[in-house]
Amino acid sequence: MRVHFIAIGGSAMHNLALALHSYGHQVTGSDDEVFEPSKTRLAEKGLLPQQMGWNPENITTEIDAIILGMHARIDNPELLKAQELGVKIYSYPEFIFNHSKEKTRVAITGSHGKTTITSMILHVLQYHNVSTDYMVGALIDGFDTMVKLTDDEFIVLEGDEYLSSPIDLRPKFLHYKPNIVLLSGIAWDHINVFPTYEIYKEQFSLMLDSIEKGGVIIYNTEDPEVVNLVMRCTNEIKKFPYGLPESRIEDGVTYLNSPEGEVPLSVFGNHNLNNLEGARWICLEMGIQEEEFYEAISSFSGAGKRLELIGEKGKSRIFKDFAHAPSKVSATVKAVKAQFKDHKVTAILELHTFSSLTPEFIVGYKGAMDAADEAIVYFNPEAVAHKNLPPLSEAIVKEAFANNSILVTTDADAIFEKQQKQFGAKDVLLIMTSGNFHGKNLEEEAKKILG
Repeated sequence: MRVHFIAIGGSAMHNLALALHSYGHQVTGSDDEVFEPSKTRLAEKGLLPQQMGWNPENITTEIDAIILGMHARIDNPELLKAQELGVKIYSYPEFIFNHSKEKTRVAITGSHGKTTITSMILHVLQYHNVSTDYMVGALIDGFDTMVKLTDDEFIVLEGDEYLSSPIDLRPKFLHYKPNIVLLSGIAWDHINVFPTYEIYKEQFSLMLDSIEKGGVIIYNTEDPEVVNLVMRCTNEIKKFPYGLPESRIEDGVTYLNSPEGEVPLSVFGNHNLNNLEGARWICLEMGIQEEEFYEAISSFSGAGKRLELIGEKGKSRIFKDFAHAPSKVSATVKAVKAQFKDHKVTAILELHTFSSLTPEFIVGYKGAMDAADEAIVYFNPEAVAHKNLPPLSEAIVKEAFANNSILVTTDADAIFEKQQKQFGAKDVLLIMTSGNFHGKNLEEEAKKILG
């Protein structure tokens, strides 16, 4: 099959391109900008566009399928040419579903925890040599790509609620028509496309209705909104609740209580324990026995950019995390402080996404950093301007977090210089961002801080 990707450089898009290329399909693509790691990974397989930009001449009737990424616009020249020629156009999720129609489709959904839960499931399956197709939002240790499409019985999908493509404004997860679903939690996000919480929440209600009749919903009872939606769902599906498992912390290690005895974990925090319990339920539905799950999960070290340890020296630790939405920030800060009660915990947050830089949304961060001993919030005024948002002031941000001790700054250099000077022998630094603090290499900054 000959497939052309419009906006091949995206995180998910380039992984699908790599997967299709590895299966022997003829893959081409275009984009107006491609960043790392997509750039290097595409180049290694000869898939990186030779020139950046859009060229209608790339589109001919010889192409079997166009896969259209969200980065493209509705007036994209290549898209317009494909529509003119009548070439079949898929959004990313449409293509995945078209491949998996005959499979048992497992979708991991929710405002938070999707990548981690999906990663946990795949780790357990790989540990026990159980082959499955998958699509996950981050690279996982032991996996070459984020996408696998073969003839396996199951496919595990990270069910994203964001829009499918410029010409398909439905959430991605509405395409999958899953047989088994996990719903981890609901907290308003993506306000640029879901301007009210009610509109955002409605997408999850539609998702529940999209589950195949006789299917399964595994839902998090720690989230009242999730419970409310599931209880009101009239779809003919089985409903299984999960919650927070019992555990204890000793010497910086979390031990999970299980029927097999205590299981030492490499991850920590109530949100991760909750994620783990949801993953256990999914694995049971996929044929993994309970004792097999606990045996495997002990060696799970986390999903990429999720409480990832990027530096340590003696009793000092530096973590980075993808947390950006208020609920994620709050859960992550609390988890680190609970795990390292006797340490000084400094939390640094970069406001980077469209939502987090919007004054109406920022008020949701109230109290989110309170568990830290020291809290710093950074934003880049250039990023605010680039997203065509109203100017943001340090005063507005500080008022939103409702914590007088929080330092709000637009100077990324000063933040890390300060840490180099004050970081102690028993300190923990938590860096939370979906960006890079205006071009910082966080691993290199961690080395400088640790000395």
